[in-house]
Amino acid sequence: MNTNKKFNKKSTPKRANKKAAKTTKTTKKTNSEHTQELIRLNKFIAHSGIASRRKADELIKAGYITVNGQKITELGYKVRPTDDVRFKGKKLSGERPVYIVMNKPKDVITSVYDPHGRRTVIDLLGGKVKQRVYPVGRLDRNTTGVLLLTNDGEVTKALTHPSSKIPKVYIATLNRPLKKRDLQRLVEGIELEDGLAQADQAAFVDPGDHKKVGIEIHSGRNRIVRRMFAAMGYKVVKLDRIKFAFLDKKDIPRGQWRFLTPKEIGFLKMLVGQQPVKRQNKHKTSK
Repeated sequence: MNTNKKFNKKSTPKRANKKAAKTTKTTKKTNSEHTQELIRLNKFIAHSGIASRRKADELIKAGYITVNGQKITELGYKVRPTDDVRFKGKKLSGERPVYIVMNKPKDVITSVYDPHGRRTVIDLLGGKVKQRVYPVGRLDRNTTGVLLLTNDGEVTKALTHPSSKIPKVYIATLNRPLKKRDLQRLVEGIELEDGLAQADQAAFVDPGDHKKVGIEIHSGRNRIVRRMFAAMGYKVVKLDRIKFAFLDKKDIPRGQWRFLTPKEIGFLKMLVGQQPVKRQNKHKTSK
């Protein structure tokens, strides 16, 4: 009993001291994490993709930047990722823009999340992309091929707007040979329930195989290629998108992806009417 009393007397202050030390350590860690959240305003602006850090300093000095509604002209000013940072009234995202081209396989959903637990294109990234990216446009579950993903909202909006007229090229495999007259009808236009649908170009991939048809179209309407063939009495048994704008799936195995090169990003920016940003650092890709 005496031994127990002796043990209890000594152990009580030790536990108290240990708890106090743990609290102090936690507080220090919390303070450290809080400090780490702050980043320089010019870095935040550079990550948004509108300017380099040097150019961002010029924008700050010129009074074009506001943080949480307040004009900031102080160089070295720091912000949190959650702050409302704007350039001439336009809200900026402090996340570095990334651009990915994927060769989407069959039976994968073109979505960030699927409530039924099916595999999505985001799952194919395997957690290797820190930024929250979204697919640009849609490929239905059974359609394979080129898909662009990005966290750049302005680029996504520009590419998916009906007025963008971004060309997409598909290879459609049909359940039976396509008649030459019906091939011509694809370009002339086919009346669907939501209006006239026209291909920019259409041709047989192999002159000896009229079941396989190449079709270029700029419309972004839902399942447009499948519906055009269905309206003429054909069923698409396989649909593969081989090109989206200037992007293709060359050297990208099915289900794999890669980051766009700086040159491709420049083309993309020009395509949507944005001035590409020149960066000093070399472009890095995920392995």
